[in-house]
Amino acid sequence: MRLVWSVVFASLLLLSGCGQKGPLYLPDQPDVATQQGE
Repeated sequence: MRLVWSVVFASLLLLSGCGQKGPLYLPDQPDVATQQGE
């Protein structure tokens, strides 16, 4: 039973990332335009 829940949890984690857009990392510095408020 524990194996079943592990597979379900892993599947949910993998599927939750399918609709995500944008970079998969946090940029070091924010955009210059966002700093100036434009």
